[in-house]
Amino acid sequence: MSHTTRIVSDSMGDLEIDANALYGAQTQRAIDNFPVSGQTMPRRFIEALLLIKEVAALTNAQLGCIDEDMAKAIASVSAALRERDDLMAHFPVDVFQTGSGTSSNMNANEVIATLATEALGGTVNPNDHVNFGQSSNDVIPSAIHISAALTVSHELIPSVGRLIGIIEAKADQLEGYYKTGRTHLMDAMPVSLSQSIRSWGDQLRNNLTLLEGVLPGVRMLALGGTAVGTGINTHPEFAAAFATRLSEMTGIDFKPADNFFPLIGSQDAAVALSGQLKALAVSIMKIANDLRWMNSGPLAGLGEISLEALQPGSSIMPGKVNPVIPESAAMVAAQVIGNDTAITIGGQSGNFELNVMLPMIASNLLSSTTILGNAARLLADSAIATFDVNKEALSEPLHRNPILVTALNPVIGYAAAAEIAKAAYREGRPILDVALEQTDLSREELTQYLDPVRLTEGGLF
Repeated sequence: MSHTTRIVSDSMGDLEIDANALYGAQTQRAIDNFPVSGQTMPRRFIEALLLIKEVAALTNAQLGCIDEDMAKAIASVSAALRERDDLMAHFPVDVFQTGSGTSSNMNANEVIATLATEALGGTVNPNDHVNFGQSSNDVIPSAIHISAALTVSHELIPSVGRLIGIIEAKADQLEGYYKTGRTHLMDAMPVSLSQSIRSWGDQLRNNLTLLEGVLPGVRMLALGGTAVGTGINTHPEFAAAFATRLSEMTGIDFKPADNFFPLIGSQDAAVALSGQLKALAVSIMKIANDLRWMNSGPLAGLGEISLEALQPGSSIMPGKVNPVIPESAAMVAAQVIGNDTAITIGGQSGNFELNVMLPMIASNLLSSTTILGNAARLLADSAIATFDVNKEALSEPLHRNPILVTALNPVIGYAAAAEIAKAAYREGRPILDVALEQTDLSREELTQYLDPVRLTEGGLF
């Protein structure tokens, strides 16, 4: 199918592009050079990139570096672009592009320049005006930090907070249910169902504490360091003024780096954040697996709970229902762990004054943040909030569990208690009856010692 084209130019010469494209020659060269994955940079990253251009233009006008009307035009179209439903159609550059992300930076500069020129009625240049006082080398690291900080703060933390709240509410509902604890997937001392479930919430709360601990580094910005960290070709007050204006616009306390060099040459804050996202993913995996085991069966497994039936589970076995939400969450966790490995390798790719795996780091970091938030909400609303307890599946093995004899260790000693447990297993008899035969304790005393509910409270009896 034929289409209309136009000729555009850059420092390397003329190039033919689609007549309706908002971008220019450097973007087209990137499209031609990097037909790698078909995967473009995440929308949250592009929005952060446009936010940088908006704030930079207004800051440069404030410092007298560019014309105020031009700055307003750049800022206005940058803000409008972020709201467009077709935003990503104008940012087609592949993730696996030049390692500095220069292609994505110039993509933004070109699109903004096209629209600002139309709005202003005069020429707005991608390099001289939109990119004034900036370099891809400080813009892209800053876009990584800004997009990550906004996504973690506004999406991930609220989602995990909701999951914690649902877990705690469910634990309150389940007070009075007791079950056999398990270590090594084998019968262990009893626990209350609320104790078991409440542990998930505390595990996640610990994750959030660790996550909050790395965010100050993410809120530190490279912008102002320009090409290599020296701040060449930018106003000496630009970095501080930019961070102040950005903080006012976003409600997040961004700071300029004390030393721009490490934020341009490395990605340590992104690696640290990814590490905490991985830790959160491990917790999500644990919760998902606990739910799957508790739901297993229902006849040939543990069958302690029944997850909400959400869809048919088999194309061949009628009536089969599977734990689809925990399965989805477990796959998310696996992907985040894989993303962290790639980000770790990316973080090692800082050579002298520039890290050269920035687009991949940005893509994986935002992917991990987004899918973890989505998985947390699904676990909260479609698995934990809605499962039912199968009381009989909890109580029957609980009272027959020979491991209850552990409570007798302080009274009769470990060796004697072990003989009682082995006999109960061997003969398939209740632990209380065997203990009555092999000790001098009365039935009343043994009933008290071996009460599963009391054993969930810990301590000595």
